Amino acid sequence: MDTILPAELVEAARGVVAANLAAGRRVSLAESCTGGLVAAAITEIPGSSEMFECGFVTYSNDAKMEMLRVSADVLETFGAVSVATAWSMAQGALEASGADVAVAITGVAGPGGGSEKKPVGTVVFARAERGADPGNVVADRKDFGDLGRGGVRLQAALCALELLMPPEPEADDEAP
Repeated sequence: MDTILPAELVEAARGVVAANLAAGRRVSLAESCTGGLVAAAITEIPGSSEMFECGFVTYSNDAKMEMLRVSADVLETFGAVSVATAWSMAQGALEASGADVAVAITGVAGPGGGSEKKPVGTVVFARAERGADPGNVVADRKDFGDLGRGGVRLQAALCALELLMPPEPEADDEAP
C-alpha cells in the first residue's frame, strides 16, 4: 500500500509541492480540525522537504495560545472557529517558522460541537505571507454542511491546499 490518504488529496498536494518548489517558496501550516491531514498529504510527496517548513496541530485553545500566540481575547471574543482566530493562527505559524507563507485551518468537523451560528461543517481558513501587509487579512469561511467527520476534514484539507498555491505569474501585456 503506497498511501492511506485519498487520491484526490494526494494529487492536490502534488500540485502544491511542485508549484511552491518552482516558486522557491517554503510553507508552514497551523491545523486544528484537520489534525495534521494537510501536512500528511504534503509530506506524502517526494521532494516536499524542500518546500515544507513545519506544521502545527493546535487542537485545543491552550495550544493555539501557547504555540501560535493566539490571544485569549481573540478566542474569548470570536471563538476558536472564526476569521480572527484563523488569521492569528496563520500569523503565528509564519512568525514561528522560516516559511514564506502559512495557512491555518479551524472548524467544526462533527459529529458534535456545532452551534446555530457555527454548525457542523463550518471551517475557517487564513493565509499569511511573509512581507505582506498584516492589515490585509486573507481569510475565508466555508460551510461544507454535515458531510460526516471525514468528509468535512477532507474538504477542509483540499481548500487549505488551494490556499497554498502560489499566485499565477502575471501575463506579459506586451507579448505579441
